[in-house]
Amino acid sequence: MKAFIFDVDGTLWDSTDKVAISWQMACRERGIPCDHITGDRLKREFGKLLPDIGYSIFPDLPKEEALRLTEICCDVENEYLLTNGPAPYAGVPELFAELSKKMPLFIVSNCQAGYIEAFLASTGLGSFVTDHLCPGDTGNAKADNIKEIIRRHHLTDVAYVGDTAGDAASAKEAGIPFIFAAYGFGSVANAAATIDSPLDLLRLADAKL
Repeated sequence: MKAFIFDVDGTLWDSTDKVAISWQMACRERGIPCDHITGDRLKREFGKLLPDIGYSIFPDLPKEEALRLTEICCDVENEYLLTNGPAPYAGVPELFAELSKKMPLFIVSNCQAGYIEAFLASTGLGSFVTDHLCPGDTGNAKADNIKEIIRRHHLTDVAYVGDTAGDAASAKEAGIPFIFAAYGFGSVANAAATIDSPLDLLRLADAKL
């Protein structure tokens, strides 16, 4: 491989409990019931586009209000994660340090603008990542953002690393191999390769998928 593009949630860290805290903070300030917003609930939502998450989390609100509240929650979330972010999964710092000596690393996630930046700042991994994109930056979903990273950096022999069927579908649409992070949130069949821990990716660095 000459480059890897990574998903974040379920692939590089699990922020769901921290995100739940931040969303509860935002909702309580506005008198919105929020006991149902838990890390376990968010695990079922992460990977979707933000409007779809908002409609699912706040089904009793009109869609426009649900979307606005989701945007507010995401702003609180970004600020909270900067200083309260979880640690990355075991092995991720070592993985990034080692891989970045051989190839550029990228991140594409279905998240709001500022979330990837909060991840990189709170984990200290920013120096290892060449570029990143999300719908909050471009207005586009994951497959198109993967394509844009490939176009922008003239990438060949690149794979996408993620943990859900949605990630696999996006990689397929973008025309690149998918590597399934089996330790994450989802289940995927027929991946080009499977890893059971982040450091397992090192064995694929010199592979042709």
